[in-house]
Amino acid sequence: MGFRLVVACGGTGGHAFPGLAAAKELASRGHDVTVWMSGRDVESSVLKGWEGPVFATGARQLSLKNAFANLRAILRCRKEMRRAKPDALLAMGSYSSLPPVLAAAGCKVPVVLHEANTVPGRAVDMLSSMAKAVAISFEETAKHFPDKETVLTGLPVRTDIAGQPRFEDIPDDAFCVFVTGGSQGAHRVNEIASKALVLLNKDLSKIGRKLHVIHQTGAKDAEWVAKAYAEAGIPARVNAFEHEMGRAMSTAHVVVARAGASTCFELALTGRPAFLIPLPSAMRNHQHYNAAAFASKLAAVEGAQDELSPGSLAKWLFHKAVHIGSLLEMAGNMKAMAVPDAAGRVAGLVERIAGGK
Repeated sequence: MGFRLVVACGGTGGHAFPGLAAAKELASRGHDVTVWMSGRDVESSVLKGWEGPVFATGARQLSLKNAFANLRAILRCRKEMRRAKPDALLAMGSYSSLPPVLAAAGCKVPVVLHEANTVPGRAVDMLSSMAKAVAISFEETAKHFPDKETVLTGLPVRTDIAGQPRFEDIPDDAFCVFVTGGSQGAHRVNEIASKALVLLNKDLSKIGRKLHVIHQTGAKDAEWVAKAYAEAGIPARVNAFEHEMGRAMSTAHVVVARAGASTCFELALTGRPAFLIPLPSAMRNHQHYNAAAFASKLAAVEGAQDELSPGSLAKWLFHKAVHIGSLLEMAGNMKAMAVPDAAGRVAGLVERIAGGK
């Protein structure tokens, strides 16, 4: 007999995609699964692959000005929790988890939390005392929950991104770089990477190599980034949101990206070597620690945003284009960090907690 389950995720793609991957796995096992999201517009693009029911909680980012909105969200979640009577709640972190977990605790619904990053976010840290167990993506995260059961599951990511065909219109002999700052883009990454790639193109042309760029910019930067490549004569696929992430990963020789957990584990699943530029303002500097975990396995290189210049990034990329063997080594190391059955591991934990074991 299947369980009635709620998966609370959202706020950003980094929390929504893993939550939906876990929700799909649980639904495939015969459970009645409802996805709870905050209801923000940014979530609509990631919901396209989910065909089950969705409940909008109204959760907002944790701040004094949003206190009333979040109080309403807690009351809304509690009302729905009492109506639906789920057997367990899986919450994926971020502010979108706060009202559902508080409601679940008030209704005595068992909670499983999932922490995507090496260092726990504020929401998971705050809510961990109410959870039966915490699923973690990195081994080193366990030390942050000394009094709680932790289960190393890895991070559920979109498994359909692996094994996708490359873009046919990008020549096999072109050195292809994929730039992504995440689902919402990253302005500073766009600035540094676009300038670096213009420099790289000049250097590669001197040795008869072609450059091709794939760039996910976010909504605000798509126009000027596309113009910069066009003016430099660089063939580029520029999109505010890249809907064919699997093909982009498959085509690229190397990826320049932020170091959010979802990005890191998608890189691992697809075996793409990376130059990671952590977001300096990330809570508790967690993106730096994510990048460091991958760099320590020689799967990626980390560049500090405040110290990184377009010239130094171009120089590193040129070296990799010339010494392609070192990229292949990085790709193998990246692949070794993949956890392809992460969604299954999370689902197994949720089933155990829902069954009261």
